[in-house]
Amino acid sequence: MGVAQMATELTIPSDLGEARRVQELIADALQTNGYTEHDTFAIKLALEEALVNAIKHGNQMDSDKRVVVVFHVTPERFDIRITDEGTGFNPEDVPDPTAIENLERPCGRGLLLMRGFMTEVEYHGRGNVVTMAKVREIAS
Repeated sequence: MGVAQMATELTIPSDLGEARRVQELIADALQTNGYTEHDTFAIKLALEEALVNAIKHGNQMDSDKRVVVVFHVTPERFDIRITDEGTGFNPEDVPDPTAIENLERPCGRGLLLMRGFMTEVEYHGRGNVVTMAKVREIAS
């Protein structure tokens, strides 16, 4: 019995409810491809941070702006690209949330979580496109 490879592109409005729907769709695809509960949790957490950033910070909750999500799932690897219509940002300009002077500040924690839970996180162009990947080690 082979496991299906799934590649999907979705365009959603800047709505947090739609972001949750995307998370559930991806969780189903991960389960279909044999991802553990731990890996699924990690990916969903990173995904939630990236989608909230795109909707709130990128698109400024503007319901006329869209977020494009493209993801591909195989048993060995999960890849996703999230694009918003915002002006973008430079991730290097986000303060380190683990620095003593920033411990009480809310900014930067989402990026830290994304980097901690995913194998790869990269920003592209003007900073309104993020790609993330989770590479799994499959026991033989």
